[in-house]
Amino acid sequence: MNYFAHGMRFVDRPYYLVGTALPDLLSVVDRRVRLRIKNVTPFTEDDSTIQSEVASGIQQHLEDDHWFHSTQGFLETSTDLSLLFRKLFADDEYARVGFLGHIVTELLLDGVLMDQNPGLIDQYYEAFDQIDPLKIEQATNKMATRNTDQLKLWLGHFSKEGFLRDYLDSQRLLVRLNQVMKRVKLQTLPVETISILKTGRRIVEKRLDDLLPPEHFESQLIERKQL
Repeated sequence: MNYFAHGMRFVDRPYYLVGTALPDLLSVVDRRVRLRIKNVTPFTEDDSTIQSEVASGIQQHLEDDHWFHSTQGFLETSTDLSLLFRKLFADDEYARVGFLGHIVTELLLDGVLMDQNPGLIDQYYEAFDQIDPLKIEQATNKMATRNTDQLKLWLGHFSKEGFLRDYLDSQRLLVRLNQVMKRVKLQTLPVETISILKTGRRIVEKRLDDLLPPEHFESQLIERKQL
């Protein structure tokens, strides 16, 4: 799961929502900073504080990732996308097609969820505008494996940039995907990738209930379009 899928159910709880974004955001801010469930859980007990809301959001993210990556829907969808990338990189045995199948499944899922819930991405970013970035950073440093002084700056950048909206369009998504590829020091993806993204989007739309089983994901909070 990616940012929007993790947080879309919690737009009415800004600090909790930001907590759901922190494990992924910290991988951009400082990859050396880690949030472990054993360090986070003790801070979730008092639900009346910013600290507990942030901790509970982080816990939500970690629990979501655990079940999501174990679903048949994710395993099959990411494999389908990996095979499409394998055809694209038929002459490159070193291409990280498994990584691409994994990450593209998650990014496309965010795009499909935004498309099927008009206006919710605006509420998502509005929630970020309601938090105090310094308090988020302070709360995070109490739970992380090491401290960071960069998080408060990146929280503002994340909200201002609004890059999740680009996942709705295959061309703009390719630009964002290549930013990820550059960050992890992998080869830039060619323009032919757009065709894979369009095909992948249709696959994700069809497998949505398999990717987000109702026993794990509160589907009643999502107003889905009739496909």
